[in-house]
Amino acid sequence: MGCGGLVPEMSGAIHPTALIEPGARLGAGCTVMAHAVITRHAELGDGVVVHPFAVIGGDPQYLKFDPATASGVRLGAGAVIREHATVNRSIHAGGWTTVGAGAFLMASCHVGHDCEVGDHVVLANAVLLAGHVAVGAHTFLGGGAAVHQYCRIGEGVMVAGHASLTRDVPPFALVAERDAVIGLNLVGLRRRGVARAALAELKRAFQEVYFTPGNIREVAAARLAGGAFATAEAQRFLEFFAGGRRSFARARRAEAEEIE
Repeated sequence: MGCGGLVPEMSGAIHPTALIEPGARLGAGCTVMAHAVITRHAELGDGVVVHPFAVIGGDPQYLKFDPATASGVRLGAGAVIREHATVNRSIHAGGWTTVGAGAFLMASCHVGHDCEVGDHVVLANAVLLAGHVAVGAHTFLGGGAAVHQYCRIGEGVMVAGHASLTRDVPPFALVAERDAVIGLNLVGLRRRGVARAALAELKRAFQEVYFTPGNIREVAAARLAGGAFATAEAQRFLEFFAGGRRSFARARRAEAEEIE
């Protein structure tokens, strides 16, 4: 329904001219600002903030989509959606596009249908996620970055502004330009308090996976099976290469050697 006056909801508020369709579900303390649209296909966790002209739960941009499909969008607790951002619902009956707790989507972002955006992910201004993209927790995508459908971006990744990603990016990596892995996100890892032993293993795993001749999936699987990597972070890095349907962003040796 359209709200003609300020309606408090716990610590949040529904501002005048916000549009919340019947059937939408809002948790305690949500704030929906003027001219934002929350469709009946949306579920918002506690404390979500949606800024003006954002649209949550709109139909997917998919030519064969049947609007009668029962699907939706879920936003985790404390997510913040800034002006003009769009989060489209799934193309599949019973499916969900998900944005995790504490995520921050800056102005004019687009999250396509069936995306899975993890907790505490930051999408800077005008980031574009095509359909079926998965983004791991604590990842940051710089302004104007664009991600091809079905790509996976692991946890703790730093994506440079205006990057173009058409391949999977493993956890904890730095990636720029077009699918160019340039090292590990060591600053982000240290800020999260990752132990020195884990950092050392990640550096070694990175070098072995990317600069050992052979199939990258097979190399990663062999290193994981060999039992030489004990820390959870290094194991998650290696496990990533077993999944997905796309190829992997590649490292350039001259830049990646700077992680030593």
